[in-house]
Amino acid sequence: MTTREARAHWTLPRVVCIMRADRYYTVFWEETMTDIRQGPGRFGAELTPRERFNRTMHYQHVDYISHLEFGYWAELKEDWMAQGFLPPSMRQANGDIPDHLVERFFGVEQFDSFSARLGARPARETVIVEQAPDRTVFRDGLGVLREERTHGTRTIPHFIEFPIRDRDSWKAFRDEFLDVDHPVRAISEAQLQQFEDLSRVSTNPVHTDFGSFIGWLRDWIGFQNIAMMSMDDPDLLEEMVAHVAGMALKLMPQVLERAQIDVAGGWEDICFNSGPILTPRFFAERIMPHMKPVMDMLRQHGVDVIWTDCDGNILKLIPLWLGVGLNCMFPLEVNPGNDPVALKNEYGRDLLIRGGFDKFALHQGREAVLKELLRLEPALAEGGFAPGVDHRAPAEVTWDTYCYYIWEKCHMLGWPEERIKTFPAFQHWKP
Repeated sequence: MTTREARAHWTLPRVVCIMRADRYYTVFWEETMTDIRQGPGRFGAELTPRERFNRTMHYQHVDYISHLEFGYWAELKEDWMAQGFLPPSMRQANGDIPDHLVERFFGVEQFDSFSARLGARPARETVIVEQAPDRTVFRDGLGVLREERTHGTRTIPHFIEFPIRDRDSWKAFRDEFLDVDHPVRAISEAQLQQFEDLSRVSTNPVHTDFGSFIGWLRDWIGFQNIAMMSMDDPDLLEEMVAHVAGMALKLMPQVLERAQIDVAGGWEDICFNSGPILTPRFFAERIMPHMKPVMDMLRQHGVDVIWTDCDGNILKLIPLWLGVGLNCMFPLEVNPGNDPVALKNEYGRDLLIRGGFDKFALHQGREAVLKELLRLEPALAEGGFAPGVDHRAPAEVTWDTYCYYIWEKCHMLGWPEERIKTFPAFQHWKP
């Protein structure tokens, strides 16, 4: 299919047969079915990113669907800059190339964010244990002993030792790092007022963070260790979950009561490719009862788009999350078995999605990119779905393929071509 044919396809009523693994999903698309993409001019002036995001996530008409992404591997940004595609001015004094600058180069819409001071703090000083030419072994600010590569492709660190091992080490960690009344968590009246004012006038969707109920604990206990603890001492693990949930309940109201917030986000990363590391029963009986009051609090303050960032196969957790009020799945990795089209068919408007474009298609070139977009399009037309790469764009993705992905994705979202051409990345790239 040519680019021109693909863009014509975005607006055609049709019947689509989609194959995923050994299953077929048939989506019947009729002319009477809702399509929220109304095109430029529908609202007079162009919607702001904030208006567009809120309308997309509430199944309302938009001019075009929100254009969101999830950043880039550091190696990819370095390659693109070395090849001359990213301007050197993006590099900061510390050597980093921030994701948001690259996203803006591709016209990606942004969030404004302000959050209560959750999580483990204040951190200690990092202690270097061993320094080698290609790796560093160090104890981080929370007491985790880890080994990281210092050259080549950055990978997940090798974790050697964790600070929480039993009830005594939990109490010590809790008292040092999770004191809800510690002065480091205080937010001044001036800071709260500044955010309140920003939240009322911002043209970007406004985000706040609610932290983590089990993902942070996994980082402090260890992946294998937390699985064992859920069986050997489930009461202790639930006590930890209750503590971090209680911190959110105490610390977040000062932000929620002041600001006009559109979306709340959390983080877990508690799943393998085959499912969650803890049993769904443990989630249902030991985690969800502590999670629900936090979700209720968010909704009581008008926040009804709530996601958590969890990689891996989350299919067994989706109904549990929906049951307590967490309704948006992000980044919805496709390769482990999460199919946005099938999930929208199964859960309908109860489910919101951000992400869901298979990152591996970016390594396979233009044809694979277009095929993946065509696969997703029936699920996004009705709303409640802001597609993007299902994690950070990985290393070794060519500039041409990524530009093509953004170009075609934005056409699919309904963005007018003249508007897409204004993205800085497209000043010297042609489809």
